[in-house]
Amino acid sequence: MVMQKVLVVKNIAREGPGLFQEILSERGLGYEIRDLDAGDKFPDPAGYSAVAVFGGPDSANDDTDKMKTELARIKETVQSGIPYIGVCLGMQTLVKSQGGEVYRNPVREIGWRDPEGNYFEVCAVNKDPIFQDMNTKYKIFHLHGETVKLPSSMELLGRGKWCENQVVRVKGKPAYGIQGHLELTPQMLEDWIAQDPDLVAMDTAKLRKDYSGVKKEYEKAGRQMLTNFLSIARLI
Repeated sequence: MVMQKVLVVKNIAREGPGLFQEILSERGLGYEIRDLDAGDKFPDPAGYSAVAVFGGPDSANDDTDKMKTELARIKETVQSGIPYIGVCLGMQTLVKSQGGEVYRNPVREIGWRDPEGNYFEVCAVNKDPIFQDMNTKYKIFHLHGETVKLPSSMELLGRGKWCENQVVRVKGKPAYGIQGHLELTPQMLEDWIAQDPDLVAMDTAKLRKDYSGVKKEYEKAGRQMLTNFLSIARLI
């Protein structure tokens, strides 16, 4: 019997699976990474045990072959009942693939802190296995300017103050979207600080300090949610 693999899709090289990859390796779960930014193709999801799509600077509204294919593959994933988790752009493409809308959020959420100087937080508003063994509120890192309008086939699970739709799910399906980044590792943050235009323009010393102050709590929440997804996918 051939072991099924988790398909990990990157929309840009620097936005990889981070903590998710660490958990997969620790659990001995097979995975395959495809980097669309490097020219890899988004493969047929059939045969994969789960699909995870991460962030990038694209918009789900882009009229490109890359985005059209990504939306089609995600739609196929959900229709087939294959467990799906999308982070940032991967959340927006999930919503778009289900007939929802993606549009500019009134506030661009960038970094660790909101316009009032507080850490960005997400509050769970619906009970769901994705929140198993987690606090009702948890801190999150953001790097986005767009948000979504959910179709009737989706539900809101987690809400934010400056961008309402933070954690979403396709009703009756193991398909989740998370607007914020919960997968960051120290090396990823360094790569983003060096390469992402929005973060390069910020006080990078402050970004590092904020990360240091919340790292333990942040990683605990991120690891728990990602582990919960693997449990929902019946991989652990």
